[in-house]
Amino acid sequence: MNQYLQETRMLNYRHDAIQALVKERQWAQEADFERIKKIYNFVRDEIRFGYNTDDTLSAVEVLMDGYGQCNTKATLFMALLRAVGIPCRVHGFTIHKKLQKGAMTGLIYWLAPKNIVHTWVEVHYQGQWYNLEGLILDIPYLTKLQGRFRQCQTSFCGYGVATNQFQTPQIDWKGNHTYIQKEGINQDLGVFDSPDAFFERYPQPLSPLKKWMYQNIGRKLMNRNIERIRQGL
Repeated sequence: MNQYLQETRMLNYRHDAIQALVKERQWAQEADFERIKKIYNFVRDEIRFGYNTDDTLSAVEVLMDGYGQCNTKATLFMALLRAVGIPCRVHGFTIHKKLQKGAMTGLIYWLAPKNIVHTWVEVHYQGQWYNLEGLILDIPYLTKLQGRFRQCQTSFCGYGVATNQFQTPQIDWKGNHTYIQKEGINQDLGVFDSPDAFFERYPQPLSPLKKWMYQNIGRKLMNRNIERIRQGL
């Protein structure tokens, strides 16, 4: 398990800000189940759903932003888990861009690559690996989205969601797998010890121009759309 506890550039859990958070929340004093659950809930709900400048931000940078998406939340989650001695790894995929439709609109949606790089965290607990993807969307955002589309009781794809159980997705850690975007996956890229290793091999397929447009225009519009939904507007 040693390779699943290592610090990396992205998983910089020895940084003062990470250590201060762990100490403040007293996560290291909990049993393993509660460590995982409380860190999971923190990343899901206290780090809002939103789009950062880059997938390769370090955990501390994601923490300072206060928001994240699948890849950046995964990085922060892994760093916090490793900070308290919980082994974890990252599993990479691609998802179809239609999963982002609604959050991503107009020209930005049209310019986005058809397949977007996606990750979830696998956590080792009591001899088994658990897939924990359900922390991507904060509860206030997901609840408002469910209310907006309350007529949908089964499959839903869009606005950062791809699930067959839209009104009752399995997003709570109870010693189980959790998912919220799994049904949008269209390619498995394998398991990696760290996000650093994964993104070195599988960066997002964006040209320099499209990357600039995403960082400076696209993600800001997407975050604005997400916040409007979160506020019930």
